[in-house]
Amino acid sequence: MLISVGVVIALAAFWEAAKALFDIPVHKLPHIHQIFAEFFRESGDGQWMLSIMLENAGVTAGEAAIGFVLGGVAGFGLALAFARSSLVERGLLPYVIASQTVPILAIAPMVVVWLGTSWVSKAVIAAYLTFFPVTIHVLRGLKSVERDAVALMESYAATPAQIFFKLRLPACLPYLFTALRISATASVIGAVVGELPVGSQYGMGVVIINAAQYYNWRPANLWSAILISALIGIAFYALVALAERLIVTWKPLSSDASEGEATV
Repeated sequence: MLISVGVVIALAAFWEAAKALFDIPVHKLPHIHQIFAEFFRESGDGQWMLSIMLENAGVTAGEAAIGFVLGGVAGFGLALAFARSSLVERGLLPYVIASQTVPILAIAPMVVVWLGTSWVSKAVIAAYLTFFPVTIHVLRGLKSVERDAVALMESYAATPAQIFFKLRLPACLPYLFTALRISATASVIGAVVGELPVGSQYGMGVVIINAAQYYNWRPANLWSAILISALIGIAFYALVALAERLIVTWKPLSSDASEGEATV
């Protein structure tokens, strides 16, 4: 925690030093205090910008949370199907991988047209970015169980359900949480991207689009919107990390799952 705070302080010092050293104008890079002061600026209707952004952040967080759950369940289900049948894995896995090669900015407008500008379309886009890491990591976790361990349980007449719940599921949990930590921030990005197309009325994507239109005049507004959006992603990541710490108490520090996260 202290290291993270130290990094933030160092970045802030570097930010201000760069502005002073290279004489960067405010319209290109505002001062940090100007960004935080933007939160307490009154809008046209007398409401603080912080209040407006928190209301929109709540909308985005809700959409991202629903998409995170939907994508996580879909990814886990696909991984189970792939682990259960090599035929299904060989037939569908290439298409699952190919789905992630299409830019989300190209898909988002189509999803909004199909499903409308309600929270549903944003949650679907967030789920789209969430399911892939879960599928790949959980599949890897399910296959990480040693055959000797499975054979030992089978020798004791364990049922397939007992082998799954007592052996395969605990083995894949570290991989699952590694994927969820990646997906937590991706789901927020998906929700924000889903709010960008014309027609959306609420969410941080709308705030960012509006702030970008007036960037030359009031750049701190866009930076403050970016800061709030980043904090949503950090909060999601922290919640998943906390859940992992409480549930996966047996994970070794140098687990293969952690190595997998580092390579993503």
